[in-house]
Amino acid sequence: MSRPPFLLPPEPDAPFPPAELALSEPDGLLAVGGDLSPVRLLNAYAGGIFPWFSEGQPVLWWSPDPRMVFRTDGVRLSSRFRRTLRSSTWTVAADTAFARVMQACADAPRPGQDGTWITAAMHRAYVQLHQLGYAHSVEVFDGMQLVGGIYGVAIGRMFFGESMFSGRSGASKVALAALARTLYGWGWPLIDAQVENPHLLRMGAAHLPRDAFLARVRTLVQDAETEPAGSWTRRFGHWPASVLAVSAPV
Repeated sequence: MSRPPFLLPPEPDAPFPPAELALSEPDGLLAVGGDLSPVRLLNAYAGGIFPWFSEGQPVLWWSPDPRMVFRTDGVRLSSRFRRTLRSSTWTVAADTAFARVMQACADAPRPGQDGTWITAAMHRAYVQLHQLGYAHSVEVFDGMQLVGGIYGVAIGRMFFGESMFSGRSGASKVALAALARTLYGWGWPLIDAQVENPHLLRMGAAHLPRDAFLARVRTLVQDAETEPAGSWTRRFGHWPASVLAVSAPV
């Protein structure tokens, strides 16, 4: 490590250092400290930065290089999985169970991880962002039972994915594909997937150099006036997961 990460001042609206100054080791660590207030979180995401830390640590802020992203027309579901979806009775909706999705993501076991990075403080912070219309979830239901989901933060036409879970095999795939299909239809081109993960790579995620990612983010978040914050429940709708059996995104 050539230098320590930047120490954030206590003021929630204090600017972040440019993401381009993040460390290469550990990859993407930019700053430490501050809080998870809405204004700080929104400033972070708009600058291509996200929080990631464990219980007992100070808040750590990251912007890795390269960045993992999905094109919203590029999420892949295998032919075999699509065949199973043809007869699926699952349905998908948005912003009807945000806190439950986030808690399920926190509770989901992760290979090689002991515990969760979704701390109680982070849960409270993102529920507050959801109430303000910036954090959203896509839910997968089997009847009335929540079986999968994904959540993240939206600013303008940019969606920053945070975590997803499967209570049933394949349910997180359905949540991600439903999110991508919907965003593609809205004209949103990218979903931030943050860091490399073999599962995400198999589903179509790709590396994007940080400078290219930041350039896209800076353009897309400027559409906040045409894509204002608010609930997605009505706009997203409630529809059958079997729609995703077809290969086209729309």
